[in-house]
Amino acid sequence: RVPYDDLEAVQAALEENPGGSAVLVEPIQCEGGINIPSPGYLSGLRALCDHHEALLILDEVQTGNGRTGKWFCYQHEAVLPDIAVTAKGLANGVPIGVCLARQPVAELFSPGAHGSTFGGNPLACRAALATLDTIEHQNLCSRAGELGDYLLGALRARLSDCASVREIRGKGLILAIELAQPCASLVDLCLEQKLLINVTAERVIRLLPPLILEQDQADQLVDILAGCIQRFAESEKPGNGDLP
Repeated sequence: RVPYDDLEAVQAALEENPGGSAVLVEPIQCEGGINIPSPGYLSGLRALCDHHEALLILDEVQTGNGRTGKWFCYQHEAVLPDIAVTAKGLANGVPIGVCLARQPVAELFSPGAHGSTFGGNPLACRAALATLDTIEHQNLCSRAGELGDYLLGALRARLSDCASVREIRGKGLILAIELAQPCASLVDLCLEQKLLINVTAERVIRLLPPLILEQDQADQLVDILAGCIQRFAESEKPGNGDLP
């Protein structure tokens, strides 16, 4: 295990462990707080894996299926992994997970080599096909990129004078607002306003709105969330006490 977005650390680990079989990484570190790597990180990993004859495996469980503005997040750097895994949005809520592999890797699996009780479930596969068809025909990949840029701009404008906000970042419709202090209480505060959010890494508000989000809903999201964050930040000032 090495620090995220640190090519030198990956190189050192590969050199210290000759014959290491693979590098496994998220193209955006999601549970860790929506950490977006530096430009060239994935292509750098690809080059290191090629040099050390290791596989590059990308976890696209959260970032795949149009979420970041392309079908897969690795496409932003035109990098091709040896293996990619995805799930979650693939079947729009119906449980499914898939493992995609380039031919030389896929050929290592023969029929019966890897089994799963519910693998290839017809209902889950049909739901995935319907979801992929909807994403393609409604141009939801490009829509996610456009709406994500809009949300980033709108949130940054509304929260530019909020001292508690450290950074607002994102790619497509996977966004984060990092605060200066733990903010788990914001989940209930937003829920009171009929807005569902998630807080990860103690102080990062994680937003993964649906790909079918409409413009007026995006504006409503910004209004509610910005108001809740400003209210939370005010309550955190010395002497102001708990949220009313």
